[in-house]
Amino acid sequence: MMTIRDTNHSMSVKRRNPWNWIPTLYFAEGLPYVAVMTIAVIMYKRLGLSNTEITLYTSWLYLPWTIKPLWSPFVDLVKTKRSWIIAMQGLIAAGFAGIAFFIPTTHFVQLTLAFFWLMAFSSATHDIAADGFYMLGLNNKEQSFFVGIRNTFYRFANIFGQGILVMLAGWLETSQGNIPLAWSITFYLMAGLFLALTLYHRFILPHPDTDIKREGLTASKLLEDFLKTFISFFQKKHLGLMFFFLLTYRLGESQLAKIASPFLLDDAEQGGLALSTATVGMIYGTIGVIALLLGGIISGFLVSRDGFKKWILPMALAINLPDLLYVWMAAATPDNPLFISICVAIEQLGYGFGFTAYMLYLIYIAEGEHKTAHYAIGTGFMALGMMIPGMPAGWIQEHIGYTNFFIWVCICTIPSIIASLMIRNRLDDSFGKKI
Repeated sequence: MMTIRDTNHSMSVKRRNPWNWIPTLYFAEGLPYVAVMTIAVIMYKRLGLSNTEITLYTSWLYLPWTIKPLWSPFVDLVKTKRSWIIAMQGLIAAGFAGIAFFIPTTHFVQLTLAFFWLMAFSSATHDIAADGFYMLGLNNKEQSFFVGIRNTFYRFANIFGQGILVMLAGWLETSQGNIPLAWSITFYLMAGLFLALTLYHRFILPHPDTDIKREGLTASKLLEDFLKTFISFFQKKHLGLMFFFLLTYRLGESQLAKIASPFLLDDAEQGGLALSTATVGMIYGTIGVIALLLGGIISGFLVSRDGFKKWILPMALAINLPDLLYVWMAAATPDNPLFISICVAIEQLGYGFGFTAYMLYLIYIAEGEHKTAHYAIGTGFMALGMMIPGMPAGWIQEHIGYTNFFIWVCICTIPSIIASLMIRNRLDDSFGKKI
């Protein structure tokens, strides 16, 4: 029997068709992340920074996503999820505009990084609010139906950012003959797009009855509850093995991801493949992302059919073994974009296939009383596992060269495979299998 509360919730949702806001909300969630993590790397490379500087500066930008569980409880305390979404999107638009404004200036590194930090913290907070709003704005059936839609548009933001926007920047570099101006125009475009999204969501997002400031909550009570939840995370069984897997599963990929674009862009004299910005946008940001999506779809199907235990080791091999292709590219320096595209597509296909294991393991360890909070803490350690190894990646590459660096990356994949073997022995045969 439907209660008055359920009826109100249903009416609240009916006033705004989910198709009107879920695609744009998750596109807005994905674009600043890809801008901070990927577009920034390519931009700084084109503006003349060394690989050491690029990997150090941009890896630090993972920090907001690493520590966002620390302030996520306070999003419940102050204002509504809807208010947080609008405010954070406005700050993200300001971040894009600030970067665009200061790119052509003398001290562009320090000033643009300051706005990237603003964008990173705003984006991490936006993630918390948007994911919470998704559950408040939809009923259970709608949540299940739209989970694939939200993921699709989040990934589309990756294609738009890494692919279309980078290709646009490359075209502007060529047509304008001015690299800083080209990237400034590109970021102004993103600022305008995000301002439009902010205004759109200001009017189109629904007002769920359950999206209210929670009465009776205090900062001290929230902090007390969070500390209890955080401590319970560290009381899980096989804690050492859990952290071994969380921090090493992407040890190789965390370093490769930071150097892949600089490698494709660098001149032949520096050991790179000397591709144009637009070509890198096409190869890595479009073909690569599509291959990554395909890998994720295939792995999801196989796990639902056979269970996680059967596929964890093949997933670990899939995410790591294709890194050998970068060793070959660095040694052979092919100049055929088709060959390079195939190599990148295979590596990204393997990454998409193998990354599913990480997400499934996060779900596995989150089971219990504080499932949502423990999953969020797990994603923080996931970001930490990308941040720390990525920081020295540029310094390592510049000291040993691209070929030896990619060999080093392959060596770093060994702990991931060992961790997967150890985890496999403790998994239930039925976990992940569609009943």
